[in-house]
Amino acid sequence: MSQTKPLPASIDETADLLGQADYVADRSLATVVYLSLGMGRPLFLEGEAGVGKTEIAKVLADTLDRPLVRLQCYEGLDVASAVYEWNYSRQMIEIRMAEAAGQADRDRLGQDIFTEKFLIKRPLMQALESDGHGAPVLLIDELDRTDEAFEAYLLEVLSDFQITIPEIGTVKAAEPPVVVITSNRTREIHDALKRRCLYHWVDYPDAARELEILARKAPEADKRLSQEIVGFVQELRNVDLFKLPGVAETIDWTKALTQLDAITLDPETVNNTLGVLLKYQDDIAQMQGSEAARIIDQVKAELAAAAG
Repeated sequence: MSQTKPLPASIDETADLLGQADYVADRSLATVVYLSLGMGRPLFLEGEAGVGKTEIAKVLADTLDRPLVRLQCYEGLDVASAVYEWNYSRQMIEIRMAEAAGQADRDRLGQDIFTEKFLIKRPLMQALESDGHGAPVLLIDELDRTDEAFEAYLLEVLSDFQITIPEIGTVKAAEPPVVVITSNRTREIHDALKRRCLYHWVDYPDAARELEILARKAPEADKRLSQEIVGFVQELRNVDLFKLPGVAETIDWTKALTQLDAITLDPETVNNTLGVLLKYQDDIAQMQGSEAARIIDQVKAELAAAAG
């Protein structure tokens, strides 16, 4: 049985751990991840879509060599989908078999069919189990998509890492999972849940960090092109758009332009590929043409001035 990898012993080790999976974290993010791991507290990450919140959980599972259990949240998510449900069809088969064998003792049968072998374990329950690789990394992704009733249910799980099943009792984790919760802030999450977590706002990276991210995620891109792309995207984030491009879109756009053998930004190529970077037609229409050309000229002038 393989040994569980040790948790990082410092903020620098945490940053290095994330870097092993090509995740470029700033000091404040590395700090809160280190504290979350060391204190055994859930990590609550808020920020715009595409800034790398979900990736944190994936990277931790990979670098710590632990299974990743993901609960993708959505409107209407309930206990049966997120926690557990009974295998009703298997229970009915068990009842029919007992009746056929003349063993239909109702009291005993009622106890027998409400045991763990008839339980279908959903992500939250799976996260309470551990093996030789240590407790899982539990990703509760986009919690803001659920309703307040489900959010309230999570309080017991996050407080005591346990789940109460009326027919069986309380199931408690032998080793608490590493918990990462993300939110795109489409609604406010209740303070009661936030108090159980360490909080961090994941912002868009500055130009230097975004350039480093591209060097890791799209190393095949021409260095000058990457600089122009970062400058263009950084400028776009100052424009009043419906949806600003995240890091994920920057990476996708870089790979797309590389696929087109581009070595520099030009208005025609930018206009033809804005759909990779922007996801709403109104935003694309706003940036096409003269506005895109203006930003390209501005970025190239700034890079020329920086080069001396």
